Parts: sequence; C-alpha cells; structure tokens
Amino acid sequence: MVFGKLINGLAGNFSEQNKETLMKEYGQYLLENEEIQIGYKLIRDAIIFTNIRIIFTDKQGATGKKVSVKSIFLMNIVNVELETAGVGIDDSEMTITYLENVFLKAHREHSNSLKFEFPKKSDLVPLYTYLLELAYQNRLRINGLDH
Repeated sequence: MVFGKLINGLAGNFSEQNKETLMKEYGQYLLENEEIQIGYKLIRDAIIFTNIRIIFTDKQGATGKKVSVKSIFLMNIVNVELETAGVGIDDSEMTITYLENVFLKAHREHSNSLKFEFPKKSDLVPLYTYLLELAYQNRLRINGLDH
C-alpha cells in the first residue's frame, strides 16, 4: 500500500488522505470555523478542500521544514473541468479556474487555472459536482443574478 502511494506520488498523482491525518498536519493553517472536507497528498505536498477554500501546501528543501501555503477561496471559483481516466496508464485530471482579484468588477477580472492529476482509481465525480455547483452559484452572485 505504501509503495503504491509512493509510485502515484512519483507519477505526479495526489492520493486521498483521511481527515484526522490532515487535521494533525495542517490544522494550524485553518481559519476559525473552517473544516477540512477532503484532502490529497503528493509525497510531501498537499491539496486540502475545506468549507471555505482550497489550501495548497508545498514542503520545500531537503528537510521539508520550509512550507509554502497558498489558497483559492471557494467564492472565487468560476469553472471546473474533469477528465476521467481512460484505458491504460491515463490518470484523471481536474482543472479549476478561479478569479484572482478581490473586488469582482466587470471588465477587471483576472483569472488563473490550476490542473491536478489524480490516480485513475480516484472517484472525482462528487468533488467535481460540488465545485461545479460552487462555480455556478459564484457566477450568479458575481453577475447579480442570485436574487
């Protein structure tokens, strides 16, 4: 089992982790009332989905004591794409597009996208539909159609 996780990590794939393990390692980075929903690790790095944001951690250096922590707030996600694994060695891919600017004003949007690869055994459909619903609600809110 550990060998399989290592191989997935070396291949650039994230493997799902349990909430307790993630909480012990990354709980210090959470805001008040923020809760981990699901998380994935890639050897030393992690992507953690909470009820408020997506947290990315990047352990750096030989010891891994230096850590870079970045976030995408869920309210800024505007699109999600999913490509499921095919036959053979294909992996599943999820691309999240989000707005980078704090003030969401027409004609001033700055977006960025991040792509993540997951092992083909990962069931990403629930995460995809959750993020897609968020993106839809965000688009309605941003465009003043959420009344």
